[in-house]
Amino acid sequence: NNFIKILFKLIFTMLIPFGSKNLAGVDIGTASIKVAEIKEGSPKSQFLNYGVVEASTHLERQNEAFQTSSLKLSEKQATEALKELFKESKINTKNVVASIPSFSSFTTFFNLPLMNEEDTRKAMSFQIKKYLPLPISEVKIEWIKVGERDTEIGRQQEILLISVPKEQIIQYQNIFKMAGLNLKALEIESLALARAFTDSQDSTPVVLVDIGCYNTNIVVVENGYLKYNNYTGYAGNFLTRAIANGLGIDIRRAEEIKKSRGLLAGEAEYELSTLLLPFLDAIIGEIKRAINSYQGSSSKSVKKIILAGGGANLLGIEQYFERELNLEVEIGNALSKLNYPLEIEPMAKEIGSTLGIAIGLGLHGF
Repeated sequence: NNFIKILFKLIFTMLIPFGSKNLAGVDIGTASIKVAEIKEGSPKSQFLNYGVVEASTHLERQNEAFQTSSLKLSEKQATEALKELFKESKINTKNVVASIPSFSSFTTFFNLPLMNEEDTRKAMSFQIKKYLPLPISEVKIEWIKVGERDTEIGRQQEILLISVPKEQIIQYQNIFKMAGLNLKALEIESLALARAFTDSQDSTPVVLVDIGCYNTNIVVVENGYLKYNNYTGYAGNFLTRAIANGLGIDIRRAEEIKKSRGLLAGEAEYELSTLLLPFLDAIIGEIKRAINSYQGSSSKSVKKIILAGGGANLLGIEQYFERELNLEVEIGNALSKLNYPLEIEPMAKEIGSTLGIAIGLGLHGF
């Protein structure tokens, strides 16, 4: 308990009566664990409960984050944080779906000739080995048909191939078992993002940009399906460190300034926003690459960018991205898909953006 009190700070909590068909989406990020409890309903499911626990020392020491892009996950820290989070936020279900971060999974897209499901399954058994970066014995593999298109050699089906190291899966299973939770499914965070922020009936392609602490996930979605998936290491922590180094201040003070002023600092603080722009421009460059890659193989054009994650709450980011990309940009709100109490309306936009992955996981199977 003392370890938890030192390392973790609990933020955001609410409680609403619950029913029997509840599911908790758990997003284990590099610097925080987020949970959203959802109850199945029609026409909309119900947002019941949520919580966020943060590793309070991750700003100074990245090795004290919950996990890093080296694929290392701190089982002890994550287990203790999950126990504390579920206890303090009074989550009423032990059934969970958890996310696998982009840097812990491998995704790729390729085409196959259009054929029936059985023949596709047989063809995939030969195709998979061409694309995997690890031996097939070391990974768990899933593939999804995400569309069809006409090519010079005929009608083709578009395949999304996903692989996750078995070692990573075993770690997650151990963590949730030690935390006393029932892990029902694991899902890459990009699929959860697509479920949370897009409509499977909408054929208009959109780019989802989830700006976390140490990574920014960039996804192109069409009809609810992933069409492009990549990530960059330029993210929220880069912005914080740029302020700290540029102004010569403590990293925690820099984090406070970033959250309170963002890009909307006055003329006397012009230097503040200029410190952030090179890193935001790096993210914008990756977004442009995603758009070019998608549009190079599609007859459709991207018209809108949806920003999500904690970094999406940076003041002024929406307007800056819109100006630089010359596209419509909005802050995503996953709560728009759910019924939720009016009491949280003042915080709905921030909650709906920050908890996007957790909410998407909570909607898994509904």
